[in-house]
Amino acid sequence: MQSILIIAPNWIGDAVMTQPLLAKLKTLYPQTQIDVLASSWVAPIYRACTEVHEVIEAQFEHKQLQWSLRKQLAKSIEASQYQMCFVLPNSFKSALIPWLANIPFRIGYRGEIRFGLINVALDNPSKTNRPPMVEHYLALSQLLQDEEQSSAITEIRPQLNVSDLAKQSVTHKLQQMNIPGDSIYVLCPGAEYGSSKRWPTDHFAALAQNLLAQNAKHHIILLGSKGDDVYAQKILSQTKQASQLHNWCGGTSLDEAIALLGMSKAVVSNDSGLMHIAAALQTPQIAIFGSSDPSHTPPLSDKAKVIWLNLPCSPCHQRECPLGHLQCLKDITPEKVFATLNTL
Repeated sequence: MQSILIIAPNWIGDAVMTQPLLAKLKTLYPQTQIDVLASSWVAPIYRACTEVHEVIEAQFEHKQLQWSLRKQLAKSIEASQYQMCFVLPNSFKSALIPWLANIPFRIGYRGEIRFGLINVALDNPSKTNRPPMVEHYLALSQLLQDEEQSSAITEIRPQLNVSDLAKQSVTHKLQQMNIPGDSIYVLCPGAEYGSSKRWPTDHFAALAQNLLAQNAKHHIILLGSKGDDVYAQKILSQTKQASQLHNWCGGTSLDEAIALLGMSKAVVSNDSGLMHIAAALQTPQIAIFGSSDPSHTPPLSDKAKVIWLNLPCSPCHQRECPLGHLQCLKDITPEKVFATLNTL
């Protein structure tokens, strides 16, 4: 049986954007076994992809070479005799393992002195002409197709599935807290990239207040990583009726977060990994954009609505507002988001 290895990206949103590539590979090679090497941080995304046979988790650390770990992984991977490998990150270190494992075809984008490590390559698009990320990853599959098979990339949307085990775990947590499963709104106040992607906490608090005032049966769950707890605490302190506002930031696994997003009535988030997960689950959502470009990393779902002011200074793609005013996010009012939410 032919087998393919995928070296996963390191960001949750990027990982979600790779699912159409996996689906395309399954279409091209129906009998192929697709395995994914991923950090523990993004591994749950691939467990939610039906195309993936096995997820190989590794304790990769950001900006660390970890030479011994990579050699060890390469040795075990070589024994699996993969025919090809898609190296999805652009870094030098991400291309080391398939090269050390002697995988014959190592496919990816050129970059960061990877000549030889990547032997089937595409040029990286320029920063001024970047396609949507889902198309960026999907384009790599065209390297395996002849001219007759190749076709223009049409709009393809990521799709994830919720595991029964994760859904059972979340259902149990909701029951313990007396939260009805049919009345949940999820707010995601975090964004790993930086403050220029984070809608102000007082705006989230005002939105929560409006939702709770609209219907006494509503419950709101604040969802995010452990690092997002500081924003959740600020929202809690600025909101009345706190008994119906629940802080789950840092309190769930990513598998459980996927399940919760799939169960919720609607999601409001910044441009973040959780935004892309909600889109891939077809959950109604509002996606708030500030410094980033919604044409490059949009939530790919008919049930998603993007709010972006498109100010002259945006998208700047900076982690912090270079002008110091953050108007691209501050000027998106809670009233506007609430009104848009009611149209979903």
